[in-house]
Parts: sequence; C-alpha cells; structure tokens
Amino acid sequence: MPHPISALGAFHTIASLVPLGAGLYGFIRYRKIDSGTQSGKVYLAGLAVSVFTSFALSSNGGFNAGHALGILALLAISGALSVSRISVLGRARPYLSQFGFTFSFFLLLVPGINETLTRLPVAHPLADGPESDIVRGTLAAWLGIFVLGSALQFWRIRSQRRSARPV
Repeated sequence: MPHPISALGAFHTIASLVPLGAGLYGFIRYRKIDSGTQSGKVYLAGLAVSVFTSFALSSNGGFNAGHALGILALLAISGALSVSRISVLGRARPYLSQFGFTFSFFLLLVPGINETLTRLPVAHPLADGPESDIVRGTLAAWLGIFVLGSALQFWRIRSQRRSARPV
C-alpha cells in the first residue's frame, strides 16, 4: 500500500502540474520552452515552486534522489538563462540554452513518473517502487523521448540558422 499523501504533498503535486502544462504548451506552440513567452515565464515560476516544495517532502526522512533531480533542474535552468551572455560559447549558445530548458523538463517528470506509478490507482498501484519493471520501462521511454526531442530541437535551430544566412 502506498504512503498516504500529505497536504503539502497534494499542494506539491498540483503545483508541479503548472510547469508540466506550461512546458507542454511551449513545446506544442513554439517547439521549445522560451523564457521570453508567457508560457515560458509560467514554466520557470512553476518549476521553482515545484522544486522548492519538494524539499519539504521526503518518504525516507532525508535528502533523496528527487531532491537531487530538483537541484539539477534548477541548475539546468540557471545555465539555460545565462548561457546567452557567455560569448566564448559562440554559436553553441542557442543549442545549450534550449538543451537546458528541455533537460529541466525531462528532470521534472522523472520523480513524477515514479510517484504516479507507485501511487495510482489508489487501491492497487501499477508499481511497487522505483525498481519495478514498469517504472524502469516508462523512464527508459521518457529518456528516449527526451533524446529524440533534443535532437529535433537541435536540427530545428540549425535549420533556422542556415535559412537566416545571407546568400
């Protein structure tokens, strides 16, 4: 039987749906998460709330992998936002920036996938824990989607740059 969800856990879950929705909207509408758009700003704020509320949650009473992933997501966003000001990176800047945003979105869902599969349906969850085959398989599929999505974003950035060159 899964651990019951606390009030803070419920708030964290609802708050985590905000960057999920904003990120999906950005990917569908703009093919990326863009901090210059309204959805990008909502994504950034929602991600921060999601990560910071996760620090108060722990099923084992201490620092866990979910906390580490949250810190890594914040670092990815920090890098994505600051890479445009690092001139030594040259033409790699748009690629690195978009990779940071996409990587943070990937990281946002890793603990979410585990928690969802180990808690739902409430009466008989699909997985017993993070080591379950269904959790591992779903995470492997999510990793594949991330790699493919990142490759498509890189290809799109490269295509836009080539079409913008003077002839």
